[in-house]
Amino acid sequence: MHIIFFGSPREAARSLETLLSVGHDVVGVYTRPDRSAGRGLAKSPTPVKLFAEQQGLPVFTPRILDPAIEPDRMVAANADVFVVVAYGRILPAELLAVPPMGVVNVHPSLLPMYRGPSPVVTAILDGQRQTGVTVMLLDEGMDTGPVLAQSPPIVLTGNERAGELQGRLFEEGAAMLPAVLDGLEDVTIVATPQDDSKATVTRLLARSDGEIDWSLPAEQIDRMIRAYDPWPGTFTSWNDKGLKILDVNLSGRIDAVDDSGRVIVNGGKLFVGSGSGPLEITRLQLEGRQGVSASDFLRGRPDIDDAVLGVLS
Repeated sequence: MHIIFFGSPREAARSLETLLSVGHDVVGVYTRPDRSAGRGLAKSPTPVKLFAEQQGLPVFTPRILDPAIEPDRMVAANADVFVVVAYGRILPAELLAVPPMGVVNVHPSLLPMYRGPSPVVTAILDGQRQTGVTVMLLDEGMDTGPVLAQSPPIVLTGNERAGELQGRLFEEGAAMLPAVLDGLEDVTIVATPQDDSKATVTRLLARSDGEIDWSLPAEQIDRMIRAYDPWPGTFTSWNDKGLKILDVNLSGRIDAVDDSGRVIVNGGKLFVGSGSGPLEITRLQLEGRQGVSASDFLRGRPDIDDAVLGVLS
């Protein structure tokens, strides 16, 4: 089968590797343009670009998918199907119409739940106890196309962080792709329409989402810390500096009268008042410093005791 692949992050490179390993002919790879990174602002290619070039595959990195240019290039490649895995761009309708077998997409949720750009983050924020992966055909809507295959429900422990969980889900998606593509080629797979009445939609994240509102319950703050790892992180402020909260202990409890956001040092441990009582902070990172344990932080900055976080002085 001749495939044009669309993807950008490390998780997508795993799917590309899988397609090559089972003998598919990848005739082109589309990925995001190189990004400036580091102090010297050197250009950093996506993991998909690095892997594709190592395999000698033709790579394209357009800033926009121009419907006046790209369809002709794609038709010339004679692809049977497009495969999209975390590309980071929406494919225009003109491109969806190019491949005769359609455009296959790997989505890290059990559709129709959690359509849109942030399904993994939102599932953690919502406290979901299970999730999964959907392989689907793209249409002009946002993850509204028919389903080709779904993983069994993947049970969550309540300790997952978004980066780790996303990696697991896309690994599962990579393993599902060969059977799905075989089914399309043999015309043995049935595309099942989604039940729109059960759909939920996620939104694009912003950096401001990571700012902690200390009036929230401790459990919700814990979900934020896990959901927004690695981006945008969870943060507050102290002494006019940013303070990242890296980890908490929900089981840590003390009897204390607290105000939301007020720091309480008790027994060598650092607590912050939340909407449901003091929450133990176990790792944190002051702006310009490395992340450290709460005990190490307190040894160097005992004056944080009784401070109110999130209030600029």
